[in-house]
Amino acid sequence: MAGDRRGWLPCLLAGAVFVVCMAGTTLPTPLYPLYQEEFGFSELTVTVVYAVYAFGVIGVLLLAGNASDTIGRRPTLRWGLAVAAASAVCFLCADALGWLYAGRLLSGLSAGLFTGAATAYVMELAPPDGAARATLVATAANMGGLGCGPLLAGLLAEYAPEPLLLPFAVHLVLVAVSALVLQWLPETVADRRPLSAVRPRKPALPARVRSVFVPAAVASFVGFALFGVFTSVSPAFLARYLHVDNHAVSGLVVALAFFASTAGQVAAGRVGATRSLPLGCAVLFAGLVLLAVALATDHLVYVVLAALVGGTGQGLAFRGALSAVAAASPPDRRAAVISSLFVVAYTGISIPVIGVGLLADPLGLEGAGLVFIACMLVLAATAGTYLLHRARTHPRAPR
Repeated sequence: MAGDRRGWLPCLLAGAVFVVCMAGTTLPTPLYPLYQEEFGFSELTVTVVYAVYAFGVIGVLLLAGNASDTIGRRPTLRWGLAVAAASAVCFLCADALGWLYAGRLLSGLSAGLFTGAATAYVMELAPPDGAARATLVATAANMGGLGCGPLLAGLLAEYAPEPLLLPFAVHLVLVAVSALVLQWLPETVADRRPLSAVRPRKPALPARVRSVFVPAAVASFVGFALFGVFTSVSPAFLARYLHVDNHAVSGLVVALAFFASTAGQVAAGRVGATRSLPLGCAVLFAGLVLLAVALATDHLVYVVLAALVGGTGQGLAFRGALSAVAAASPPDRRAAVISSLFVVAYTGISIPVIGVGLLADPLGLEGAGLVFIACMLVLAATAGTYLLHRARTHPRAPR
């Protein structure tokens, strides 16, 4: 493999391509208040525009989640970059709400194509003795890329001209450079088949996995729901209630949650899968409490703390959930079970987010946020309590 001959360079370059694609999916986050001013739509519309992304990801996971195993990593990632470029073009052309829906749907499709394929590609391009470090590269590229999107867009929107155009123009250039880099990298799938061989992959849940899957799925749902609400409505909350009109600050606050998730996933590798899932539930609970305090007091420091603590909890819980579910699954059903977990997780960044949008009109953004937090606290506490009880009563069961 080329990773043997060239050391870490191919792995790191693949990670950089991963960063570029994932950054595009969160690029609009600090710009939503500007779009609201431009097109005059409500908080509900903001949350629906955001949630369309999740539908795109889920669609790819269900219909073509195994595409890169069939046609190869590079062709799949090329398609992902092409769709990411189309998403950027939609935002560049946006003069009506329909363009935003199209752009978000396409960014979801690109993320769905990239998430599994790029993770596998980064790990396959690493030197033979570098599996643990390659996992860290893939994790950092995924969550770090998601964090770079709002940070880049916020800085450009605040300190450069054309705030609704320049971020996407820059991203389009980065996508073009990534396509050139990808052309240089080697293919790692030896037995490739034509696109016609790709088949939809149905989620599956064998009976032996259910006792592990349910709390893992609940924790994943809560963590992704927290990210969904943070990335869709926090810029509006910061502007409306905290009078933070600086787009760079809004982008930084959201980016901190994703960077903290990366740290949480790294910590999970040291804590161990058995402990990281219940610990992640506890830290998620603390992050949700801090977010409730932020909504009740209108203090920026609590928003920042909620991003850091909640992001760390999400990282701990999600890596623990993946490890626990993978360990409990039969080898011949593992990919399908993991796909089921991702479907639940991405449902978390759609349905609860739209629920907040629906409640924002009658209750206000703060009231809607508190209702959301109360529901998520119940779920996080239930999952954590069940995991602790199960650890005591089934100490040798796969967790």
